[in-house]
Amino acid sequence: KHILGADHVVVTVRDLDAAARAWAGIGFTMSPRGTHSPHLGTGNYTTMFGEDYLELLGVLTETDQNKPTRDFLAKREGIERTAFTTDNAAAGAAELKARGLEPIGPVHFGRPVDLPGGGTGEAKFNVFRWPLDQNPGGMRIFACQHLTRDTVWIPEIMTHANGAKRIARIEILTSDPKAAAQKMAGLIDEPATETPDGWRVPSGGKRADFRFYDAKTFETLYPAAVREGAATEGAVALVIATDDLAKAKAASGGIAHGEETVSVPAKLANGVIVSFVPH
Repeated sequence: KHILGADHVVVTVRDLDAAARAWAGIGFTMSPRGTHSPHLGTGNYTTMFGEDYLELLGVLTETDQNKPTRDFLAKREGIERTAFTTDNAAAGAAELKARGLEPIGPVHFGRPVDLPGGGTGEAKFNVFRWPLDQNPGGMRIFACQHLTRDTVWIPEIMTHANGAKRIARIEILTSDPKAAAQKMAGLIDEPATETPDGWRVPSGGKRADFRFYDAKTFETLYPAAVREGAATEGAVALVIATDDLAKAKAASGGIAHGEETVSVPAKLANGVIVSFVPH
């Protein structure tokens, strides 16, 4: 009851500043760099849309809290996890516990925010995580309660050269799309439905869908030049709705394919295929 749909996608990277430059290079407006509370030991850049956003996350100091992220980075960069918006992190964690799952958290943390026109604010959050082994298709999930939305959704950083407006889909590559989709559906109480090219699970409300594909379908969806640098399993692609596909192509340098899709090769975005479709 306390999950409201996809909130943000975490792209974990080894060189945080270089990653921010790369994503700015494909047309996203990036926030100033943030540093999380010491017990988390991480830093980030965000690129904000209407209701959701992308987060580039890097490890600054090793802590117990960021060990799963370090384990992920030992294998690859890319989409490590997706967050859901929660209206009450403590109540959401209690729901998991009532179902026999042991949640991690809730954990409270914050980060300073440089405000437009000068001055500093603070972004504050409460989060809880599903157990680490509850990772449909290899992607971890957690939930985030925003306590200070005005220091996260800052209007001055919400306009993008590529016309990005929202996250449309999070695409996950797996050997068993049906099982992974049904796993996700069971964890968030949303239906899993078969589509012509895989399986779909909505995240809630009008937020992003999860799509689960096998390798054969993945090859039909994306040209080889786009797939270069992508992982062979797990969350591999983000589909972004843009208000102007021509603008997205010009700003991102992406490759046009299919009927109305422009995709940036994974090798240019920390292992993530970034695709643009009409809003």
